[in-house]
Amino acid sequence: MLPDTDTRRLVLASGRGAVGRCRAFARDALARWDWPQAGEGERGEVARDVLLVVSELVTNAAQHADGPIELSLTRSAVGVRVEVADCSSEPPVLRRGGDPVLPGGHGLRVVDLLSWSWGSRPHEHGKTVWSEIAAPPAVLRPPG
Repeated sequence: MLPDTDTRRLVLASGRGAVGRCRAFARDALARWDWPQAGEGERGEVARDVLLVVSELVTNAAQHADGPIELSLTRSAVGVRVEVADCSSEPPVLRRGGDPVLPGGHGLRVVDLLSWSWGSRPHEHGKTVWSEIAAPPAVLRPPG
């Protein structure tokens, strides 16, 4: 039986290739936690959501904060928490409106739509942006 929570961390020394490394790291963590994988039908859609949130948060850190410094994934009985730390103290801003056809500025909207909750918190060297995503029904376990 898996513990109630499990956290996996990836420290990033450089921003080069960070999105690909972080997606691969997240894919591996989900597989170790026995989550249905992207491409495994309807239940795999949640894994795709997690990978997309990872991509968006890491990309935002690369574009607005000189790159991510750490990715953290925490599995619980009800879902997964994705955290991306960077060295900028500027909190993320969810843009309202704008032209949905034009590129750019949609990352946090995607995170907002796929997460049951998200936000940011400051830390000593910048901030951490986090997102919580519900587990697919096949993965849900009662707490305790």
